[in-house]
Parts: sequence; structure tokens; C-alpha cells
Amino acid sequence: MTAVSRTSAGIASVLALAMSFPAAAQDREFGGEIELVDPNVLRVCADPNNMPFSNQAEQGMEQAIAELLADKLDREEVSYSYFPQATGFVRMTLGSNLCDVIISYPQGDELVQNTNAYYRTSYALVYPRDGALAGVTTIADPKLKDKRIGIVAGTPPATYLARAGLIGRAKPYQLMIDTRVDNSAKSMIDDLGTGDIDAAVLWGPMAGYYAKLADADYTVVPLVAEGPGPALAYRITMGVRASDQEWKRTLNRAIRDYQGEINEILLAYGVPLLDEADQPILSQSGKTAQDLPLPQKAQAADLTAPADETDTAVSPEPKG
Repeated sequence: MTAVSRTSAGIASVLALAMSFPAAAQDREFGGEIELVDPNVLRVCADPNNMPFSNQAEQGMEQAIAELLADKLDREEVSYSYFPQATGFVRMTLGSNLCDVIISYPQGDELVQNTNAYYRTSYALVYPRDGALAGVTTIADPKLKDKRIGIVAGTPPATYLARAGLIGRAKPYQLMIDTRVDNSAKSMIDDLGTGDIDAAVLWGPMAGYYAKLADADYTVVPLVAEGPGPALAYRITMGVRASDQEWKRTLNRAIRDYQGEINEILLAYGVPLLDEADQPILSQSGKTAQDLPLPQKAQAADLTAPADETDTAVSPEPKG
């Protein structure tokens, strides 16, 4: 039921969109402004090649959530405006009225208006399930001494690696990458499989997804017991324009009413969901994210970006 709206159509399309929607747009209840939210199509801002979140083949968890929302909100279809999640992502998509919602956005970022949080997760440690690191739950664990750990440079967990004296042997991976030719999360899990590193530290959704894709059996441990320092756990919301108050309320009601179904999607993609007490959220069948089968369409995802993408993308990890 999806239709893809390519950003290559250009900013000129904004004028056509603006002229098409006012008659059916949602009126803002204060200030007399008009919300340019399409009442018939769920228009989603997305990255064209950033699994497990989204890709142009519509295999990502954000796209599965968008399909759920479109069905529950009686939208006729879903369309996507694609742009790499780098500098300018919000301006070129949501800010240009090319789309109406960013499905995943960290709570508290002032570039968008946040809905209520619909999931909470953290950075995670990944290692072979039955290996020498079995039972490790913190970066400070003595079992990690003299081990080589993969870490995305510039992310909050690096502080804890330094504190534990592990940074000297750590293998860094780039945060800012060209997603046409590189994927730091996949590269890290591949290196874990070959033994080039002993453990990997990644943003939870990426850790869970790529661990599930791998041939080996891995443990994914949310890092929730590291002590004082940069935040490692974050609430994730949906992002809308500041003017779209009624649209935000509509999405908040959907999050409240369909939270259980959203959780099932996230868990199936490997996201280590956490409640506010840092306890794992299980599926309705009582299984962890790692014990659930990965959706078939996600297993078949092509992790190589289309040849016409030319922007350098940044993995959508929260800023510590």
C-alpha cells in the first residue's frame, strides 16, 4: 500500500504540496495557523539506506511502524521523502513540508516537536553467547581487560571504555560515513565474527538487528549499569513540525492505543526495549528481542545504498 516520494523531485514540489492541502488540512487550535498534514496519505521522512530503521525498499522497522499507523489512522497509503540523516535532514524533509512525521527522533532535540516517547533503549554490548565473556553486563567488568572492543568514535560509550582502561586497545569505527560504501554497525559485527574484535558496543537498535542478521549466536546486553557519566539510555519519539499541534495529539493517541503492537515490531527487529526501571520489555509471547525471528523482509534487506545517493549520512544515534 506504499508509494515512494523521492526527494529528487526537488524543493519546487513544496509549492504544489502547500496548494494541495489547505482545504483538507487540520486547523491549529491556537494562533490561527494551518497544519499542512495530508489527511489521506501518511507522509514519512526517512533515510534511504539506514537499516534497521529504513531503506528505499521499505524493509525497515520505521516503515513497518508507518504501515501500522497508516492502517490505524485510516490513511489510504504511505509515501516517503528520502534524505540521508545528516546535516540538513530535518530542513530538507519535515521543514520543507515534503513529509509530516519522522518516525524515530530522540526526545528533547529542539529541531522538531517531539511526540510522547514510544520506546526506550540504550547502547549495548555484543559478544559471543557462549564465549569467554559470557555473563558480562558492564564495560567495567574485569573479563574485558585486555580485550579488543569495537566502538563507534565519538559516541557516549567511549567515555566508559576510557574509564575502564580499554580505549587503548579499542578498534574505532566511523560515525560519519558514506552509506553507499560503508556501514559501521555491520562492519563491527562482521569483525566480531572473524575475531578481529572480542566485543562490540553499538546503539541498541543496530546492535540487536545486526546481531540477529549474523550467522553466529550473540548476546546483546543493554548498557544500563555503568554508573555516573554520559547517558547511554534514551527515549525515542516521533518528530513533527512545531505548528502541528493536533497532528502531535493524533500521534500521541495512536502511540497510547497501539503501544503493544509497536513493541512487537521493534522487538522483532532486535531492539532491546527497556522500561523506565531499565528492565527488559518482552514480547507478548514472553520472548526477548534476540529470541524472536527477524521479519522476512528485513532478512532480505540490501545493505548497499542506491548508486544515485551522494550524501554522507550519519547513523541516527542520540547525542550524549
